Amino acid sequence: MTSAGGAPGALPAGTPESSLHEALDQCMTALDLFLTNQFSEALSYLKPRTKESMYHSLTYATILEMQAMMTFDPQDILLAGNMMKEAQMLCQRHRRKSSVTDSFSSLVNRPTLGQFTEEEIHAEVCYAECLLQRAALTFLQDENMVSFIKGGIKVRNSYQTYKELDSLVQSSQYCKGENHPHFEGGVKLGVGAFNLTLSMLPTRILRLLEFVGFSGNKDYGLLQLEEGASGHSFRAVLCVMLLLCYHTFLTFVLGTGNVNIEEAEKLLKPYLNRYPKGAIFLFFAGRIEVIKGNIDA
Repeated sequence: MTSAGGAPGALPAGTPESSLHEALDQCMTALDLFLTNQFSEALSYLKPRTKESMYHSLTYATILEMQAMMTFDPQDILLAGNMMKEAQMLCQRHRRKSSVTDSFSSLVNRPTLGQFTEEEIHAEVCYAECLLQRAALTFLQDENMVSFIKGGIKVRNSYQTYKELDSLVQSSQYCKGENHPHFEGGVKLGVGAFNLTLSMLPTRILRLLEFVGFSGNKDYGLLQLEEGASGHSFRAVLCVMLLLCYHTFLTFVLGTGNVNIEEAEKLLKPYLNRYPKGAIFLFFAGRIEVIKGNIDA
């Protein structure tokens, strides 16, 4: 989809809703543009399909959210939140009509996987991702108690969905579809993010959360993110970014003593080679040099 000059070819006009495979290919092209600092081009490329394709809508909203988290501008946060809400509504239309918890619990326990289409399976992981990202924006936007409760509800629903999807992936009844790597990458991103984040909470808070159904295992979370980062999927780069945040920031902020700069450099190297001028990866490269004491690097 990318021309010799670096810009992608135009999306086909007047065609029916793109297939899942085509949508994922196009969204990876848009992410490639974003990672080469072509932010406006990435959004323009995705926009024509954001009303019909859940992956185009989710990717568009994700790019806006990453920009909002870099600027902390209230208008950017509001725009990203509104777009993520639209993406969630679109994902909802593609989901199977029964609730995800009831549906997937029955799927894991009984041989009824065939009743779900591949698109419906992907709609579940996209829906969970929308909830998780909306929760992050809710906490970022306002720190009052109402926002905390709203964000908490979104987190709870997202967590339950990812938990069921993780059970599904590990079920012997699950048949891998054509786009399985992208689906599995999404599950690993969510399960890894939840386990890693929850495991870093103070013991007193974690015990309270475990009482209402949450649990966090740091080693399992890191493993899921590492497996997601090593795969060729739509979410691989997001897994890499989360791991880089953990190794270069969270371990210092929380004082866990689990600093692993070698692992951070290993994760970053292929992306610096591919995107030598990419602002996000240069930022992490600079952070690593600061940690190593190379202030003037």
